[in-house]
Amino acid sequence: MEQQHQSYKAKELEKSSLNKSNMTSPLSASKLVAKVNSLVNPLSVPRNVSTNLNVTHPQKVNVDYRAILDKITEISSIKDTNSYYLAVHRILTKYLDCSFTAFGLYNEVSKCINLKLLDRLDNIYSTKVFGSDSENPVSQCFYTRKVITKDSANFLNMSYYNDHKVSIIPMISVNKCIGVLIVGDRKIGETERVYNLIANYIAMTIDNLYLMEKSQEHFNTDALTQLYNHRGFQECLSKELANAEKNHTKLSIVMLDVNNLSKINRELGHRKGDQVIQLVAEKVKNNLRKSDTAGRYGGDEIAMILPNTDISEAKYIAEYITYSLSCCFVDDVGPVKVAVGISSYPVCAKEQEKLLILAEQAMYISQVKGYKDGMSAIISSADFNFWDDVALKSYAEIISKRHAQMGINFEEELLHKFNTEQISSQNHLEEIAKSLAGAIDAKDPYTKGHSTSVSRYSEALARACNLPENEVERISLGALLHDVGKIGIPENILKKPDKLSDEEWNIMKQHPVIGAEKVLAPNESLRDLIPIVKYHHEHVDGSGYPEHLKGDQIPLSARIVAVADAFHALVSDRPYRKGLGLETACNILLQGAGKQWDPDLVTKFIQIAPSLVGKI
Repeated sequence: MEQQHQSYKAKELEKSSLNKSNMTSPLSASKLVAKVNSLVNPLSVPRNVSTNLNVTHPQKVNVDYRAILDKITEISSIKDTNSYYLAVHRILTKYLDCSFTAFGLYNEVSKCINLKLLDRLDNIYSTKVFGSDSENPVSQCFYTRKVITKDSANFLNMSYYNDHKVSIIPMISVNKCIGVLIVGDRKIGETERVYNLIANYIAMTIDNLYLMEKSQEHFNTDALTQLYNHRGFQECLSKELANAEKNHTKLSIVMLDVNNLSKINRELGHRKGDQVIQLVAEKVKNNLRKSDTAGRYGGDEIAMILPNTDISEAKYIAEYITYSLSCCFVDDVGPVKVAVGISSYPVCAKEQEKLLILAEQAMYISQVKGYKDGMSAIISSADFNFWDDVALKSYAEIISKRHAQMGINFEEELLHKFNTEQISSQNHLEEIAKSLAGAIDAKDPYTKGHSTSVSRYSEALARACNLPENEVERISLGALLHDVGKIGIPENILKKPDKLSDEEWNIMKQHPVIGAEKVLAPNESLRDLIPIVKYHHEHVDGSGYPEHLKGDQIPLSARIVAVADAFHALVSDRPYRKGLGLETACNILLQGAGKQWDPDLVTKFIQIAPSLVGKI
């Protein structure tokens, strides 16, 4: 018998309450009481049954069995094994006056019984008994499944308990002995059968706890790869991020996507696709460090959590994995290729969901960039410009497909990024304004490129009016962002192919104000564009919106954009009609001159329209 000499107070075990009762107990308290009564008071038998038995009954012990069994059933809700041991120990020492208890579960791997002995002061002593030690009464009890009573506890090698009478009781659940309960009680003969019943009840509870733990493991495990599933991965990431925040350390996420998996599944069958996924999972597992975790994040995506790891270190690990995969050939598939995206805490983001979005975004960009020098393109979220067309498109796709249901809105995220962007130059401002406008246009498939065209038409009309160059540039930029307020308009209204209802139209008419107040006002470098965005739907006769301005009350820049906006709407295809020809569009502008649009601007625009329409 090998004894561990560490003794410590069981303070941590007190975290679980003794009064939880939400789990179903193997036996009800009333049934247990009835069973105990039949054990401790065998003279209580029906009158029609003969009592002429040559039996010596133990002296009745003054014990509150109902209180014991009530308490035993109450603590069945405790989900931590150590806490459950402590709770049982306290009940037995309080109600049965035993001096110590020991709980031992059999370990099938090490072939030994690990014992935890608790005394009246809640001190814990650990030791183990090897199954091969056939002389030890603990082993004898376990293998024979019979109660063994000893006048001394010297087999525990605890000298201060040697003079205690002890009983070693098998803990049996579902006809299987899972361990032993040992109690030090000088009156053991009087209560042995009660201990026996309680031991079996404890065994059933411990067995249930074990089954719950196993089922929980299965619940969080992907059956194909034996990695964490999506739920388990998210829970693990949450814990690791909390640790990183507490300890002020770094953490990286590496996300791998198997290229062409849908094609493999379609052409070669899902079994072949599963084989590829399993291979990637195996390579990932082989390269995990002790502190790392991996999970199957999606159908063809495997993600890794790397604590205490920055982007450069994460790239090194990812490079090695992709190299290993490139050396593996799968029949009919060839070398396995993956796209790789990386994000890092706290450099890229601090919020869990944003870190995942950035890792996915980097992975999408990796897919687009393909392979460099025959290797996977490993992209981190620090490697690309957020306003790049590919980056922006992938960002929108990720949020709309996976994260919108979690409360992350693409438009809100886009607007936040736009308003926090550090503008370094006029060219930089124009670039992000163009990207923002393109993202807004993308919400409506029928107005693709609308903002860019309106900007070009407005710039041409401003030049025709001989305005100063800086004003021409301002009008061009304002026209590019004239519809930016549609960021706050629901897509079901923007994409509705039929005529809008009055209620829907009232919502649509809010977009100039939303654009001015929500998008431009918070950004100091864009505030001079507010008049263009806010008033480009005003009419010279006062019938427009949002403020019903008339004539020269409407800023010239807004009147210019209004003409350009209307012309592009006329010559573009719509859900309800094909785009109109140049002559028809110009005639409609003339009919509305003096009512909807500035007549002088309409005249100038019609003069330059033929040179513009071929570039639509």
